[in-house]
Amino acid sequence: MNLKKYYSTSTGGSSGGNMETRLWDYIDGISGPGERSSIKELIENNLEWKNKYHELLEVHQLMQSTELEHPSLRFTKNVMEEIAKYHIAPATKSYINKRIIWSIAAFFITMIVGFLIYGFGQIDWTAANSTTEKYIDLGKVDYSRFFNNTYVNIFMMLNVVLGLMLLDRYLANKRKSLGKRVN
Repeated sequence: MNLKKYYSTSTGGSSGGNMETRLWDYIDGISGPGERSSIKELIENNLEWKNKYHELLEVHQLMQSTELEHPSLRFTKNVMEEIAKYHIAPATKSYINKRIIWSIAAFFITMIVGFLIYGFGQIDWTAANSTTEKYIDLGKVDYSRFFNNTYVNIFMMLNVVLGLMLLDRYLANKRKSLGKRVN
């Protein structure tokens, strides 16, 4: 096991870093033969190198002697059985009153229909040449008359966002019910 990187970064210090690196290479057996003989000589003659070598050798042996713990083979099954014992809260569908959802939808539909009626009310139906034209030219409708107010624009944007959220919720519920039917 190569513990050189772990131990040298955890102890820090730049002065002993080269010594530690060389000692870890010596302990791991990855240093060359010339390097091994010079380190062996330094360990025998230099007290600081000898103390550091014994410290690193002790850490190396400690790491070699420890074994990783493994969970039991039934660990996952035991956990799932414990979870199954508890009552799981019902889905959020039961927390939301359906009447509230329908009333919000009715409000938005009423607002859209109201804007359409207002828009059609702004069209001049008694044009001079209305006998020859049998269709409504929506290009002649002056939209700036009812979309010029900032509050109306904010209200419309809010309605569009909430309407899209309602549509998303409806489609998600539909997808869930189709998934239940398939299973």
